[in-house]
Amino acid sequence: MKHRRISGRRAAVAGAGIAALVAAGVTLQSANASEPAKAAPQLRVLSAPAAGKLAAGLTGDLGAGAAGSYYDARTKNLVVNVLDQGAARTVEAAGAKARIVAHSLAELGAARATLQRDAAVPGTSWATDPVGNKVVVTADRTVSGTEWATLSKVVDGLGGKAELKRSRGEFKPFIAGGDAITGSGGRCSLGFNVVKDGQPYFLTAGHCTESISSWSDSSGRTIGTNERSSFPGNDFGLVKYTAQVDHPSEVDLYDGSAQKITGAAEATVGMKVTRSGSTTRVHSGTVTGLNATVNYSEGTVTGLIQTDVCAEPGDSGGSLFSGSSAIGLTSGGSGDCASGGETFFQPVTEALSATGSRIG
Repeated sequence: MKHRRISGRRAAVAGAGIAALVAAGVTLQSANASEPAKAAPQLRVLSAPAAGKLAAGLTGDLGAGAAGSYYDARTKNLVVNVLDQGAARTVEAAGAKARIVAHSLAELGAARATLQRDAAVPGTSWATDPVGNKVVVTADRTVSGTEWATLSKVVDGLGGKAELKRSRGEFKPFIAGGDAITGSGGRCSLGFNVVKDGQPYFLTAGHCTESISSWSDSSGRTIGTNERSSFPGNDFGLVKYTAQVDHPSEVDLYDGSAQKITGAAEATVGMKVTRSGSTTRVHSGTVTGLNATVNYSEGTVTGLIQTDVCAEPGDSGGSLFSGSSAIGLTSGGSGDCASGGETFFQPVTEALSATGSRIG
């Protein structure tokens, strides 16, 4: 038998092929033994308004598994409450942090319905707290001992879905509101300048427009008349400018400067916000609850934003904003800017939608 001599080049090629096959064999064996771990989902660094948009989208995706969310201002991450690991994977894939809790939004909503039916005492409020995964019920100083006992019984019946606490102040609309606007019988604050059908308007609190129909600026000049008012239930009013005055889309910061407002955004628990009003001027704080209900003596208002930003009479209707985004209109609360307390705001997005207006 003749033996053919393999050239050096062919031998090298053949050897490389064998090496490749061996390497492939090792790789395949290793892969069969254990799949390489997938990269962990990356948390997205978000602004508060961006977190709010992501939260709204995830709430829709999770459906019945939605359990609330909040913004971690320290890490700039969105934290989303879920009920199981499957929902947690959906949240993490979207770049948010998942947190497994006991109660869904539907369960907390049922708790709120029970409170509305059995505990709607004047001087009380309740709001969903996603951090605690419960509904926090607050009774102000006007709630009597008998009423407190009733509240306690209702809250106890809700188990871990609700918590009852006492406020030292008194819940009331802050009528007395950025820049001051006045009318016969009271003073409020202008919220945000808006545009409707190409014409200039402004938003303020509904409990202000329910009491006052014509508005003047600080010089006493009449500048506008009411177009739309909603209170109780909601707390917003739309006023049409009747005078030729400047109406920039900005908020007075009371230091010679102003914050430009370019749009509106939904509030998110944990969002850092600032309020401007004609009594106490500018104060900042954090959103602490959403979908809050407040039982004022004048009537019940629902769907409010709860914060720890202080306010006083005359601040009503004033601007709540985060950066260049309009967030809310000052409704009312308890306490003052010396002792603190809770303050509630009508969401601007709802007011814009209801009145057919836009920030402009």
